[in-house]
Amino acid sequence: MKVAKFGGSSLCNATQLTKVANIIKEDEAIRFVVVSAPGKRDETDIKVTDLLIALHEQVVTQQDYSESFNTILARFANMVEVLKLSSTIIQHFEKVLRQYIQTIHDSERLLDALKACGEDFNAQLFSQYLLALGVNAQYFSPKDFGFVVTDEPGNAQLLPESYEKMAQFRDSDAILIIPGFFGYSKEGNIVTFPRGGSDISGAIVARGVRADIYENFTDQSYIYAAHPGIIDNPYAIKEITYREMRELSYSGFGIFHDEALEPLFQVNIPVMVRNTNQPEIKGTKIVAQRQYQEELPVVGISCDEGFTAISIRKYLLNRQLGFTRRLLQIFEDHNVSIEHIPTGIDNISVVVRSHYLEGVLDSILQEIQDKLRPDNLMVEDDLAIMVVVGEGMVAAHGMANKTTEALAQEKISIRMINQGASEISMFFTIRMKDKLNALQAMYRSYFE
Repeated sequence: MKVAKFGGSSLCNATQLTKVANIIKEDEAIRFVVVSAPGKRDETDIKVTDLLIALHEQVVTQQDYSESFNTILARFANMVEVLKLSSTIIQHFEKVLRQYIQTIHDSERLLDALKACGEDFNAQLFSQYLLALGVNAQYFSPKDFGFVVTDEPGNAQLLPESYEKMAQFRDSDAILIIPGFFGYSKEGNIVTFPRGGSDISGAIVARGVRADIYENFTDQSYIYAAHPGIIDNPYAIKEITYREMRELSYSGFGIFHDEALEPLFQVNIPVMVRNTNQPEIKGTKIVAQRQYQEELPVVGISCDEGFTAISIRKYLLNRQLGFTRRLLQIFEDHNVSIEHIPTGIDNISVVVRSHYLEGVLDSILQEIQDKLRPDNLMVEDDLAIMVVVGEGMVAAHGMANKTTEALAQEKISIRMINQGASEISMFFTIRMKDKLNALQAMYRSYFE
């Protein structure tokens, strides 16, 4: 039994909805379908979720929002017209939007409710289309399906009791169509997951109904060893582990939201990444364990940018009891999450995402000066982090050397090197301006 999730590019217009319907009709194992909001129809287009965010901005700032309002409805109306469905569903969508705008006065709550409409409307429309094709399909809202979440706007976390309720739908006769991206709190509020949360919803449904496999349909046939926009014809990964995928998702791989694998990892449900436009291709399988080729210990290379390093040097730092704890406490007090902590005998660096430091950097630096009295305090921004990932790296030799040699040939300076205890990944901090050259050099080193 399968749960299939279809992304925004797979559901952006009537043509794509037809492709998705054909996939479902031809695979009797698909019993649950999680849908995203309509994505871009072309490079110049705007995602429906972004249109809804713009609508919210105009509403709360008391601007004329009629154009944005009508544009959103027109996206769905066009699909209804092409698919020859009843236009009454558009009237229902209009009523829901107006109701939210008129009755929800808290800005953050209104934003969540409006953002959720992209997925919710698409699920309702798609279920009607399947019914028109003679498919036994039924729309289920996240509330009815059991998505009980925490109540922080824009940062929903699933409550564990949700899985028990979802399990009761496992043997449903109908194919259930469920909107992704949001759930309902115990207080009755619509709360969205973080951006990219439809992937999280799909994984949650797969675990809740104890699926045999979870298929995530996008516009890519495989997960690739490097970004196809940077590397020509990169190596197509046929199989990858949860751990490897998590490391790559963290560092910029766009296929998966980096929280989306957690529900599946805990119960070992395999994931297939597949292409809506080429469903005959099997795609990439994400599993708990895999056999790796000795000649190919690395599975992927990625790079994420926008980091800042705050570095401290102090003589005999290693003998100062509690120094690291006091340093990290300063960042915690300012609600700044830490990514990496490279250390030496007399120095320590804290690497964070630059946007976390907006408005608090000066305060953090002053506290470090006052409480820790460093000999030297330095801030380095505009940094990127390259990550090399592979389960086979544990048994391979000279992995770091391959990277340093590749970057040295391009005259790219490495600012820091960090390796996790798992030994399946290595992180190299470089200047953002060197990102493209570094990725290409490292790909040649490991894959060519």
